Amino acid sequence: MSASRRSGTTDELGPDEPERDGSDLLAALLDGMDAALCAFDAEGVVTHWNREAERILGWTAAEAVGRQGFAGWAVRTADAEEVEERLLSVMQSPGRQVHEFALLTKDGGRVLVRTQSAAVRGPDGKPAGVYCAFSEVHAQIDLERSIALSEALFEDASWGVVLVDADLRPAVVNAHAARALGTGRTSVLGRPLGDLLSQGVEELESALTHVLAEGAPPAPAEMWVSVRTAEGEKRRCWRSGFLRLASPLAEEPVPLGVGWLFQDVTEAKQTEQEAALLRFRANQLHRAARAAAECEDPAEVATVHLDFALAGFADHALIDRVAGGSAWDGEGPVRLVRAAATPSGAPGPSVLTGKAGLPVRYAEGHPALQCVERAGSVRASAGAAAAEQARDWAVARQWPPDSVHALCAVLRSRGRTLGVVTFLRGPGRSQFERADATYAEDVAVRIAMALDLEGVLGLG
Repeated sequence: MSASRRSGTTDELGPDEPERDGSDLLAALLDGMDAALCAFDAEGVVTHWNREAERILGWTAAEAVGRQGFAGWAVRTADAEEVEERLLSVMQSPGRQVHEFALLTKDGGRVLVRTQSAAVRGPDGKPAGVYCAFSEVHAQIDLERSIALSEALFEDASWGVVLVDADLRPAVVNAHAARALGTGRTSVLGRPLGDLLSQGVEELESALTHVLAEGAPPAPAEMWVSVRTAEGEKRRCWRSGFLRLASPLAEEPVPLGVGWLFQDVTEAKQTEQEAALLRFRANQLHRAARAAAECEDPAEVATVHLDFALAGFADHALIDRVAGGSAWDGEGPVRLVRAAATPSGAPGPSVLTGKAGLPVRYAEGHPALQCVERAGSVRASAGAAAAEQARDWAVARQWPPDSVHALCAVLRSRGRTLGVVTFLRGPGRSQFERADATYAEDVAVRIAMALDLEGVLGLG
């Protein structure tokens, strides 16, 4: 009789349709499942054994069904009693029980499995047996590790993790990334990256688009960006890695987005840049000294040092010598004569000037005058002034009209003040920093030694 007839319904079987026993349907159902399943009756005899159980242990259903428990074939004899007690004890307990123990494969190997077992109740409600689902522990551990890794990345990782969707918008952001972006973890979701970054967004979006189309790059990329924060823009360097995410459930890869992992390496990169800059400047000083050694004219020695110092450091440079004598003794107003200058508006070596000995018309409080009076470096800048205002600022100080930032270093030799060297930067360049002043002072020492020689520029 079919299951439908036993249930009392009036369905009729076709003339050629065979009757099916309910056990056949159950066996087919069990064999179609991905989990390893077996069942025992109330006495512990194996009643069901599916194909996944056969795959894991090697024992076929024909070899397993009808055996008394696992003793002597699927577990070691020494462990059989304990394993059977664990499996059958669920009949006296409500709910499901989870255990881990080792089973034996048909070829004699051992497999650590995790089981979930529950009691099977008969029509009278009494325990009629046990069903048990089991899987290799390493598969479960792998899954748990994957989940734990995901949770750790998004909670405790010391680098930024952002999942970007196919529209290049953040879908998931960890705490570290949210802090780096200067916003909250939820407020950043779904927003264009251009809302978060003022500079570097084009490079980042290009990298994300490439990963979506071509896959992960072979090495991390270092990107400089400017992050919009409540305190203003912050320039940062992020070492970034990218992973293309695809759905594991689809037969064909379906892109879900990009996993973007980054670490802030701003301080390290700035240290590298500063070290490289120091090496370059030291090399320039060394090259200048070698070139100056070939010069007979002390004035040419001064300009050689000036020309080598300009490379990568400034756009223009001026040398002003104290007028009316070889040095300023601190008495009376400071008067300076232009001794050498780089051509304004064109590259090229410095040229000697001031043969007439006419003082430069510097107004009171001019940075060059302050530098001589203080016997120390002085920095000045037009700041963020408009182009026309910056031009007026430079012209008023007798500097080339495209000058925006200035650094004056005093020329001293053997305890005497001989003049001042001024370095100038144009628009688009950064202001002079403290490290720049140190370099300018090193250059000034070498220029002052040349100017201190008798007969330099016809003064002395």
